[in-house]
Amino acid sequence: MRSDEEYMREALELAKKAADEGETPVGAIVVKNSTGEIIGRGFNLRETEKSPLAHAEIMALNEASRALGGWRVLGCTLYVTLEPCPMCAGAIINSRIERVVYGAKDPKAGSVESVQRMFDLGYNHRPEVTGGVLEDECAQVLREFFKTLRKK
Repeated sequence: MRSDEEYMREALELAKKAADEGETPVGAIVVKNSTGEIIGRGFNLRETEKSPLAHAEIMALNEASRALGGWRVLGCTLYVTLEPCPMCAGAIINSRIERVVYGAKDPKAGSVESVQRMFDLGYNHRPEVTGGVLEDECAQVLREFFKTLRKK
């Protein structure tokens, strides 16, 4: 089984792909805990898809649920480079993901720790959370993207 850092590096590669496509660089993967296999991948595609739903986590959860053959993504870990927003936190709760590992905090929309703590509310599912994995690298990809954007 690979480490959290190794899986987060996979998510970071997807974040960089998003940046190359002019999208906010957030990447996500879903890993099946029993095998260590990546069963879902996603990166932000809001601009490309012209959809507010096209967040990295949603894309990865959709792919993982198709791979598992149902909407419950049980026994899996979601790795994402940026702390999930309220929509993605809700999708995580609804998908029954066992664990969430994220990189950089999101002081404007983070709904795991920063703005609110959705997983601490009275919902029917509460994933385990590990934050700050490769935090500096994840934050740096975002900083560089927005710095370049401002220059344009």
